[in-house]
Amino acid sequence: MRLLLVNPNTTPEMTESVEAHARRYARPETEIVAMNPEKGPASIEGFFDDAIAAEATLDLLIRQKGKFDAYIIACGGDCGLFAAREVMDAPVLGIGEAAMMTACMLGYRFSLLDVLERTWSQAEDLLHRYGLKERCASIRAVNVSVLETETRSDQVRDLLIAESRKAIDEDRAEVIVLGCAGMAGLDKAMGKALGVPVLDGVVCAVKMAEGLVDYGVSTSKISAFKHPEPKVFKKCSSAIASIGSRKKDIS
Repeated sequence: MRLLLVNPNTTPEMTESVEAHARRYARPETEIVAMNPEKGPASIEGFFDDAIAAEATLDLLIRQKGKFDAYIIACGGDCGLFAAREVMDAPVLGIGEAAMMTACMLGYRFSLLDVLERTWSQAEDLLHRYGLKERCASIRAVNVSVLETETRSDQVRDLLIAESRKAIDEDRAEVIVLGCAGMAGLDKAMGKALGVPVLDGVVCAVKMAEGLVDYGVSTSKISAFKHPEPKVFKKCSSAIASIGSRKKDIS
């Protein structure tokens, strides 16, 4: 089994960290490959960053189409996830959705721990999209940048633990979801300190991907995630243009 993890930002150190963490939890026979786009933002911290990164992420995924058994978008905001499900034939998972869905199987209410206060609106958008608003006790932020989660991991861990305790005591959260790929690797130490499950979306997505591939199921193409309608894409990359040139299915 081959899994591709795509870090939608352009920071290779984060890509390497995500890859190493995924390999620790993947089955021995699962091959993990991680990549990031060559163009786009160094980190994703708002709607603008997300929009710019989504196109580059889709371009990368299309170029890797058919080479892997499943694909994982390693960004807590699930950058370009639904669009990717339209263009890819194999399963595509986002680490945000994977962690939230897992949280619902481990507790009734979860809290989402994010990086900056400004990204709460993106997190709320995801909760609405996935139908999980009522299961989310709170969204809390530690007010550090995405890149600082890598360079200040010890301090970030302590901030996350402190904010998680508030989520448990004040918001009645039973599970903590880490909302950024840069937080990968902090889950176990936090869980031990807090006494509740703490979920890293990278691990959740890897284990879900392995299960979907083993089960032999993939994205439904009957409606929402049908292949895009054929059309001309002006001045886009050759990869994206190739999607527009797909012949229309005739049934």
